[in-house]
Amino acid sequence: MAIDATAPDHFSAGKLSSPLSPPARLLGLRHRIVPGWRHERRREAPPSRGTWKYSGMTIDNDAANTPAPTDSQGTDAAAEVSRGWFHIGAIIVDATLQRRQNYNETVKPRVEALVAEWPDAATTSGFRQHLDTGKLSEVIDWPSPGRLAQIEDITQVFEREGIETVAELRGTLEDHIQGAALREALALVRHVSPKTLDYIGTLSGISTGAAADRAAGVEDLT
Repeated sequence: MAIDATAPDHFSAGKLSSPLSPPARLLGLRHRIVPGWRHERRREAPPSRGTWKYSGMTIDNDAANTPAPTDSQGTDAAAEVSRGWFHIGAIIVDATLQRRQNYNETVKPRVEALVAEWPDAATTSGFRQHLDTGKLSEVIDWPSPGRLAQIEDITQVFEREGIETVAELRGTLEDHIQGAALREALALVRHVSPKTLDYIGTLSGISTGAAADRAAGVEDLT
């Protein structure tokens, strides 16, 4: 077998070095020796990766499902204008689930399912009757207890403040004095921020700009 003098890499100080040197073996390379000491290196194919699945349920801090233009409360001011419900249960659930969630993929379908399953929950008393059955988690497909507890807490505030319909909710929020009292009571609920309070107003039919103006007025009163 002739030795090709143009391939000196395998010779060092007159000694023949193996083409299967330890570094090459560690890199997982295969050598195919051909006449003239020329050889090809073929890299091992990467191991196949198994298919993994994830739940359709979106959870807090799930960045993959969070839309880029939203703020920390998960609401997009440009999209809020078109949102609204004539259904107290829908408003409470929407305002609770929207925090750090993709609205179109996570929140809206669940609120629509609630309205379809519990049409008579359009009033606070009607929503209460359904809440007491303990089936809300199943209806909106949301097992996490934190959000469910927040829904219960907001409902209790509406009950204490005498809010029965969407029209009453909107009228109360539009009144500086009554609105200030309602906002103060709702602000005691965990995870209900000033942004959430404005968002509840938007869902009840108050324009985004008007809700912001009333928020500023409430701050002046306090």
